[in-house]
Amino acid sequence: MSGITGAALVAGIVGRPVTHSLSPVLHNAWIAAAGLNAAYVPLAPAAGGFPALAEGLRGGVIRGVNVTIPFKEEALACADEASPAARLAGAANLLLFRDDGSIFADNTDGLGLLAALSLQAPGFDPAAGPAVILGAGGAARGAAAALVLAGAPDVRIVNRTADRAHALAADVGGPVRAVDPGDALAGANVIINATSLGLNGGQGPEAELADAPATAVVMDMVYKPLRTEFIARARARGLRTVDGLEMLIRQAVPSFEAFFGVAPPAGIDVRALALKTIGETA
Repeated sequence: MSGITGAALVAGIVGRPVTHSLSPVLHNAWIAAAGLNAAYVPLAPAAGGFPALAEGLRGGVIRGVNVTIPFKEEALACADEASPAARLAGAANLLLFRDDGSIFADNTDGLGLLAALSLQAPGFDPAAGPAVILGAGGAARGAAAALVLAGAPDVRIVNRTADRAHALAADVGGPVRAVDPGDALAGANVIINATSLGLNGGQGPEAELADAPATAVVMDMVYKPLRTEFIARARARGLRTVDGLEMLIRQAVPSFEAFFGVAPPAGIDVRALALKTIGETA
């Protein structure tokens, strides 16, 4: 389709900042390949402006939005109904605006995380041992919930602000617990950076990966740069790694289906397109 009309279906990504987001690249590539009369746009409300934005979109002005830092917990609070994954996580990365004026919240971060681990660390079993999550924000909540639902026997939360780690553990419950950094990595099956500290070349979280088992899988949710300092430290130790770009792509698939009513078309390499956009190689 050469352009959109007044009947176009519209969805978007909400975050602050949002200029770095690759979600518009992925979704608009799928839209073009599928020939849909649709568009996917970035939205960046001011601090404190998320609830007003969500209220203003009630009634299906647009089909829905993905939600990224720092609004995932606010997104859940704005919803009238939520999926079990979003309720367990205490955060939402997907809001759907229904024609009846209600807002439905979901969390596809967990689906993306597990799919990325399966694809880039073949044979990985989340139930095989402890999981360590660095961070206690909305992304960490989604990861913790997904790992609990996948059978992880022990989910350890490490955060610079201990109170936030304890709050996350209390909210998700089950095998989730807050731990001190020095005690976190013993016997770890997977270690996940769910902070934004590595974004745009930052050093990422402090984690003594020398203490990690040789069998541990290391994942960084940051995807720009693709090879973060955290991933570099893991590879230097010979550990298997999973990148944030694969998680982004995999969590976007169910969002696209929810927005536009069709699966992303096969035969388009959105990973290659995303890598080109951020100036990275495979």
